[in-house]
Amino acid sequence: MVVYFKDFYDVLLENLNNYKGVYASFIDHAPNLYQLLCDVLDTGEVVDYYKLVISAAIAYFVIPRDIIPEQFYDPYGYIDDIFISVHILRDVADEYGYDFLQNLWRGSENIQEVMDECYEKSLEILDDEKIQDIINYVGLKALS
Repeated sequence: MVVYFKDFYDVLLENLNNYKGVYASFIDHAPNLYQLLCDVLDTGEVVDYYKLVISAAIAYFVIPRDIIPEQFYDPYGYIDDIFISVHILRDVADEYGYDFLQNLWRGSENIQEVMDECYEKSLEILDDEKIQDIINYVGLKALS
């Protein structure tokens, strides 16, 4: 008997498939942001520092009890995952350019516009304390 495991991207799609809530306009980007992080890492074109912080963002998506856990908050729980992903991807874009990210982006939208929307919306929702908690959780404060 062959057992097939779902890719985490597929799990994210399933988790968010029927979400129609207040934040759906940007929470729906979570699977593609996760995939973009993985694809950037897979290129082998980024220096070790970015490999490390991208890996931290990928891990943050997978960790069950992060700052806003999905088990308790449903799709709203992806807001912190989206925030840290975009926070890191903005640094990647500063170093490698948005064209680098756009070429890897699997969505149909402009990646810079998606990232700007996700960042602004997450900042509207997350207070300064939560933002610091998220940054500290993945160890970014220690790297700066």
